[in-house]
Amino acid sequence: MAEQTPEHTPTDLRPTVIADDVHIVYRVNGGTGGKGSATAALNRIVRGGRSPGVREVHAVRGVTFIAYRGESIGLIGSNGSGKSTLLKAVAGLLPAERGHVYTDGQPSLLGVNAALMNDLTGERNVILGGLAMGMTREQVRERYDDIVEFSGINEKGDFITLPMRTYSSGMAARLRFSIAAAKDHDVLMIDEALATGDRTFQRRSEARIRELRKDAGTVFLVSHNNKSIRDTCDRVLWLEKGELLMDGPTDEVIKAYEKEASR
Repeated sequence: MAEQTPEHTPTDLRPTVIADDVHIVYRVNGGTGGKGSATAALNRIVRGGRSPGVREVHAVRGVTFIAYRGESIGLIGSNGSGKSTLLKAVAGLLPAERGHVYTDGQPSLLGVNAALMNDLTGERNVILGGLAMGMTREQVRERYDDIVEFSGINEKGDFITLPMRTYSSGMAARLRFSIAAAKDHDVLMIDEALATGDRTFQRRSEARIRELRKDAGTVFLVSHNNKSIRDTCDRVLWLEKGELLMDGPTDEVIKAYEKEASR
């Protein structure tokens, strides 16, 4: 198995994210007899006990790294390796069982499963999404046309005025990325967003990430597309079974990962 390499050294030594021996544990209620029901869960809370049917999943195991301003960092690994879980912890959406995550600025997590309101039009989602990210109404108005153009939603019709439920999953993902990419972020985390859309949109996405790196803080990208990682990131974290196996320059880490996967 690959060994961890010395950490990539950026030109800007201002940390944006510090993960210090982070462990994330999921607890899943299982078994029979209604142990997984809402009533049973309430009874356990009242009694202060834990059901014998609770299963613990140690999703992230002692991960430590420092991310610096201006870096674009890819996260790779097989399914279930803890990549998305780690991003959720950095975003503050999951508490650490042990260890700590420190961030400079507000992390923003963009995932293809992030909620959009299906009954509202794309236009309304652009406005609400921009406001939710902290933009003012004036900023949303100023950037609205660029968001729609970037997404390509209207290339085959006036879809931006239609409810989101009429969109394909790819169209929704493109619009979601376009909304998030309209704002400069302290720490932007993208979960598989570049895997959607055609090659033209992927190129636009990659170019926008490079702009974000120049103008803002740090970008994290989770993807199974190694080409997107190579085109976008200068550093890669390789996780397997929740453990950080390697941290280093993109080409070096991906070559080791592909060599291991081919065995």
